[in-house]
Amino acid sequence: MLFVIDIGNTHTVAGLCDNEVVVKKWRIKTDSLMTADELAISYHNLLTIAQIDCNAITSVTVSSVVPRLNSPYYNCCLNLFPNLKKEHYCNLGWRDLAPLIDIKLDNPEEVGADRLVNGIAAFHYYKSAAIVIDLGTAITFDCISSQCEYLGGLILPGLQIALQALTEKAAKLPQVDIATPPSQVIGTSTVSAIKSGVVHGYGSMIEGLLGKIIKELAYEKTEVTIVATGGMSTILKPCTPSVQIVEKDLTLKGLAVISKNLGK
Repeated sequence: MLFVIDIGNTHTVAGLCDNEVVVKKWRIKTDSLMTADELAISYHNLLTIAQIDCNAITSVTVSSVVPRLNSPYYNCCLNLFPNLKKEHYCNLGWRDLAPLIDIKLDNPEEVGADRLVNGIAAFHYYKSAAIVIDLGTAITFDCISSQCEYLGGLILPGLQIALQALTEKAAKLPQVDIATPPSQVIGTSTVSAIKSGVVHGYGSMIEGLLGKIIKELAYEKTEVTIVATGGMSTILKPCTPSVQIVEKDLTLKGLAVISKNLGK
């Protein structure tokens, strides 16, 4: 079976895939100081609890934005999965992905592998031009043409970064959990005002940016699929009516699609 790993700045999401179906997934905190042995203990425990035999995993595909963890994950997987051969471990870079997506950037090496993975997944599943919004530590917009070209995008601070900055710089403002969305726009307490400001504020910002992107690309809304992914995608969906699809497993599915296409 295929084990896929998306190493993000705040969390790492791993999944077990049967063909392109994510049958099991786990989310752990990203710690750039973890060793291969510590990672192996964590994943061994998770797989054991899920009653999954490590011998069943014969291929691993990784997308990472934390270079310091690349070597520990490589050694972790080779030690943890007895039937995994070195040639079936793939930590994707832009050169690996270039055959699957035409990267229209001056410096292709600058774009994170996760963003290209999302673009490949969106084109594979929706067969159209796409805008992928990944709502994680950072919020990224990635624009994909109808010919599967990566055109570029935007990067801005995520919701949790905004909340953290707000509470750190304003002494009287409390920390707020936005897992429960605000019930109305006008907050009637400090907590509800912060919730509303962040959720509705980011929702309106995303809507405004989408309009500008579509206009700049000279698309009609019917010509482009707008997909949201990432941990905050379901929270912001009610405030972003232009988003057509929420697919929280888009990156993991993309890794499975890429692994299949690259023959890993």
